[in-house]
Amino acid sequence: EDPSSSSSMQNSVAPELPGFYYDPEKNRYFRLLPGHNNHNPLTKDSIQHKVMECKRLRLLEEEEKQNQKTTRAGLNSSVLLQKRQLGLLNSTSYCRLVHELKVNCMQRRKIEIHSPDSSVAGTNNFKIIVADVACERIFTVNDVEHGGCKYGIINLSGLGKESLTVEMYDNLYFTNRKVNSVCWASLTHPDSHLCLMGIAETPGCASLLPASLFSSTNPGDRPGMLCSFKISTAWSCAWCLNPQADNCFSTGLTRRVLVTNVVTGHRQTFGTSSDVLAQQFATQTPVLYNGCRSGEVFSIDVRQRNRKGQSWKAIRLFHGSAVTSIHLMEAEHYLMAADMAGKIKLWDLRTAKCVKQYKGHHNEYALLPLHVNEEEGLLTAVGQDCYTRIWSLQDAHLLRTIPSPHPSSKDAIPSVVFSSRLGGSRGVPGLLMAVKQDLYHFSYN
Repeated sequence: EDPSSSSSMQNSVAPELPGFYYDPEKNRYFRLLPGHNNHNPLTKDSIQHKVMECKRLRLLEEEEKQNQKTTRAGLNSSVLLQKRQLGLLNSTSYCRLVHELKVNCMQRRKIEIHSPDSSVAGTNNFKIIVADVACERIFTVNDVEHGGCKYGIINLSGLGKESLTVEMYDNLYFTNRKVNSVCWASLTHPDSHLCLMGIAETPGCASLLPASLFSSTNPGDRPGMLCSFKISTAWSCAWCLNPQADNCFSTGLTRRVLVTNVVTGHRQTFGTSSDVLAQQFATQTPVLYNGCRSGEVFSIDVRQRNRKGQSWKAIRLFHGSAVTSIHLMEAEHYLMAADMAGKIKLWDLRTAKCVKQYKGHHNEYALLPLHVNEEEGLLTAVGQDCYTRIWSLQDAHLLRTIPSPHPSSKDAIPSVVFSSRLGGSRGVPGLLMAVKQDLYHFSYN
């Protein structure tokens, strides 16, 4: 049973009565009153939250005692090695099952956060963490008490030791703005800048900041913002690595897509019929993939000029709910997409058909990312219920469900990064989880 499921709220023996809640411990019914105020503590929401919290604490206790079980019968290191030696498993299957075994053996370890400014570390809640391509640094967006966001970069070089080294500074330009989306940008060198989609009341703001702004060097030597302009509410952003659309980044807006060249200032606008909530550029071709609130996923070849209508849409896929995240696979023949109905689908772009579904994800209205690691054959996603789930890419099997160390709430949804080289090419493998003011490492070895 999925640990986040609330289907066990009613006892299977006692019949369900409209307007009543059956408590199996007290063996009696209680009336459910309308409303969500303190004068009526017994509501459906409070009951569901209590059940969820009991399950979360039970799972945490099992993990601390290392009682979590593998999802496949008979999966252990000795059996795998024996089958490999007997020739019953080829190298591909053996490596895949070893990765599954590692996932089930991951243990949580809290990371101590240091900062040049002792008043900064551990004082604000993590909202977003995004790793660069080499997984040497993590850009963080933290909510602050008075409103707005604070940005910083975490250096993962000390991950294999006792603690992480954190360098975090107040952003000089729009600390009072919220951030909807962020991505790394390679302008002067790989992952040299950061695209930030900031929103206020009205209007929003798109900015391109140098990553060196967040360093311990002399503040007088810090470079300034490279690009900044006001826009309508921005939902997503993506940087293009294809040389045919060099120095370009895209912004997903309300009913349109804006592609900007940060060197020349040239902009292309593509009108859409819905808000663009997720974006990613292909690397082999200058094609931009977009996921919309309407459930549509479509591609744009940015080499063509602006056109009216929808004739410029090359590939069109359709979900039944708003698409919140997309991920283009390395060969660029497949696209992973997640929606607000909790469905995660793998699409074959050559036939425009869904070939796999990954079940168990929970989402109703949040913009939640997907994390795909093809080398390890794993898919990771955090649900709105604050559970982190890991699937096998090959057969869509749910391998592990990790409960959050903190009680579930809207402002405590974990943000994760998974890599086999946290800290660089010689780094340690594992899962990083940022939730509330804490950072955790799940060792993957």
